[in-house]
Amino acid sequence: MEKTRADQAQPVAKSYFASIFARDPAARSWFDIATLYPGVHALALHRVAHGLWRHGWRWTAQAVARLSRFLTGIEIHPGARIGRRFFIDHGLGVVIGETAEVGDDCTLYQGVTLGGTTWQREKRHPTLGNNVVVGAGAKVLGPITVGDGARIGSNSVVVKDVPAGATVVGIPGRVVVKRGARERSRAALAQRIGFEAYGQAAQMPDPVAQAIDRVLDHLEGVDRRIEQLSEGLRQAGVPLSTLAEEWAPRGDGVAPTDGKTEP
Repeated sequence: MEKTRADQAQPVAKSYFASIFARDPAARSWFDIATLYPGVHALALHRVAHGLWRHGWRWTAQAVARLSRFLTGIEIHPGARIGRRFFIDHGLGVVIGETAEVGDDCTLYQGVTLGGTTWQREKRHPTLGNNVVVGAGAKVLGPITVGDGARIGSNSVVVKDVPAGATVVGIPGRVVVKRGARERSRAALAQRIGFEAYGQAAQMPDPVAQAIDRVLDHLEGVDRRIEQLSEGLRQAGVPLSTLAEEWAPRGDGVAPTDGKTEP
């Protein structure tokens, strides 16, 4: 049984380290992550504290959480539910309340608070979906829901539900980007051609972002037309590979001719 558990733990740990490499360009090696990253240490200690909390060892769980806060500067209540591949970058000053719930592949930066707005013994902390990013210093307060793939800008104060895929900034937080079908299509095309579209609204002036959106829309239209033309040629029995060979330029950059020369 112990060997089986070890075998199961290896791909989990590998997946976790891989997710950190993907989100932190400063990461050098798995050894650096395991030994030097306070967010990793805080999550490991929280797993222990949460297990004790669930089994009724409340004082011991709180003691482990306090030790974690002392060692890492990150305070996670042992009652909080944390998903897989959760990453706290830098981490100093992060506070996660008792009834908070965090989905898979979420990222929090330093100074983030997932706090409550009532003293009643009820659900009083936020619920984060999967792939949520919360910027440095942001405060997400109350029993609200942040949808999958949402982005919360640095120093924002969010007290209302956030739709999936939205970007929220300001005090109080307001939605500045809401991904509909058109935005998802642009993002898919940008990813396919190797262009990173994330962060347009926050990192670039609006005219630039709008120009890039128009370019992506145009490229998508061109792709659709090429696919339609290709399908029409296939139905007409024209082999596309033959056309490509006939019209491919020679090594000297000159397109092939039918043997005739210009006068």
